[in-house]
Amino acid sequence: MPALVYPTNSHLSPQPSEILIPDFIKYCRMKVKVNRNYKRAALASERWITKRANLDRPDLDALRGTKGGLLAAMCYPDCDLQGLRLAADFMNYLFYIDNLTDRMEADKAQRDHIVGAVHQTDAKRGSSRACKLTTDYWTRLIADAGAPTSAQHHFATTFDAFLKTLYEQAQHRSKGTVPDLESYISMRRDNGACRPCFALTACCYRLDIPAAVLKHPIIQNLDDAANDLVAWSNDIFSYNVEQSRGDTTNMIVVVMREKSLSLQEAVDFVSDMTRDSIDRFFENRANLPSWTPEIDEAVEIYVDGLANWIIGSLHWSFESERYFLKDGKKIKSEKVIRLLPRQP
Repeated sequence: MPALVYPTNSHLSPQPSEILIPDFIKYCRMKVKVNRNYKRAALASERWITKRANLDRPDLDALRGTKGGLLAAMCYPDCDLQGLRLAADFMNYLFYIDNLTDRMEADKAQRDHIVGAVHQTDAKRGSSRACKLTTDYWTRLIADAGAPTSAQHHFATTFDAFLKTLYEQAQHRSKGTVPDLESYISMRRDNGACRPCFALTACCYRLDIPAAVLKHPIIQNLDDAANDLVAWSNDIFSYNVEQSRGDTTNMIVVVMREKSLSLQEAVDFVSDMTRDSIDRFFENRANLPSWTPEIDEAVEIYVDGLANWIIGSLHWSFESERYFLKDGKKIKSEKVIRLLPRQP
């Protein structure tokens, strides 16, 4: 049965001037770490994507403000320089791809070409910068980083799903529709890019984890809990800039329409769901099963990686200029977001 959609011209309450956000950092009780190779990897990654994507000055300034290298350093704090460079490149690559999603609805072939680059199918490779970036990155992941075959396969599978949902998200945006909450949660677990980012943990740390282990219900629950925290907190943090440009692909918009809530009520509703995702993570982590000593060690590093994504992404959101421009530290302290005017 297809997902229900709600037209964007349905009635909404008058827009308030600000929203209050919770303190997820305090609630999750984790300490953030920053990789000691942060500056070196971030600079090398910036040079790579600037050259490969032929970024102009405004795009380069926007990239620096996003601070993808810092996100990588916070979410992969214990890997070596080679692994961190792999992570930093992927963060910058994701932000570059994200800027292309508005065009993906009209260019499905580009998505297919990018997928082809990941799966090494020459016939499907395109000549666009995005496709060339993908091919270059994927080649280095295999040849330079020494990622195990199991990690490569898991990364490719999750990345494929991510690109598919990016295309679906672009279609929703183009048609001005909002999916129901259940459909949105399922879609968001792929289009937020968390799954390939989590899979990248095994590549950066060179972890050989059998597919059957990664598919274990407890591991899947941990993946989903961390994914939900990152994606749903991101929807809260990004709502302001998205509402200013009329973007409806946000959980807050979904909840407002489906449950007839005010904006602050919807923020509070999503905040409660986000805190529940943190609780789910800790509950499942306490019940991790055991396999062999080698697999247990690899799984421990992988799950630590999920925890690093939880706390790292939260801190990064206020350091980056992507959602709060120059006001991140002030908003982090005051927990108040003043809404931007709607763009014409």
